[in-house]
Amino acid sequence: MKSPEHATLGALASGLLVAALPEVGFPVEALALVAYGVLLSVFIDLDHFVVARYHAGDWSHFRRCATDPKFAFTEQERVFDGVDTRTLETHRLLSHALVGGALVGGLALVAPVYGLFTAGVLYVHVVADLLRDGEIV
Repeated sequence: MKSPEHATLGALASGLLVAALPEVGFPVEALALVAYGVLLSVFIDLDHFVVARYHAGDWSHFRRCATDPKFAFTEQERVFDGVDTRTLETHRLLSHALVGGALVGGLALVAPVYGLFTAGVLYVHVVADLLRDGEIV
């Protein structure tokens, strides 16, 4: 799924979660959580570069995007050219689960509501990825 789609879903999920979680204060905390949710929805995908590095043996995919951000956002289907997409899909979902699990667990120790919020946002992100990978949407 592309970054703008994840941002949109992240905003929707964040808004619903903020409204549903009674421990969230309004409006400053709620706005901060929505912003965090949108950023998390997009930037959790940075782990793809670590997975691509593992498979490609170098950081060429990351370097290309870092030196040409326009390419990174406008031609996302070509960002990982040369890496087996089936393997990348499986490993990136595993990476999401590992990174997300650690983030949720750490936040839950500090403030359970933030851990729950993060888990909800990441759940929507992973389900969206699975729906796209399965060519359902």
